[in-house]
Amino acid sequence: MAIFDDEPRKKPAGHQIGQDLSSLSLHELDERIAALKEEIKRLDEARERKAASMSAASAFFKS
Repeated sequence: MAIFDDEPRKKPAGHQIGQDLSSLSLHELDERIAALKEEIKRLDEARERKAASMSAASAFFKS
């Protein structure tokens, strides 16, 4: 926390689910939205790879 108003605000390390967003600027919110969308894309890709592996294993062991 800055003691004086002219001291720069420390930027939070990253987004935490449920954290207070009231102190963030529009730009900071846009940055977080972009970062979270990229993370969702990465998670979806990982999920698709796992589903494909599971499907291949299931098909192999059924025969």
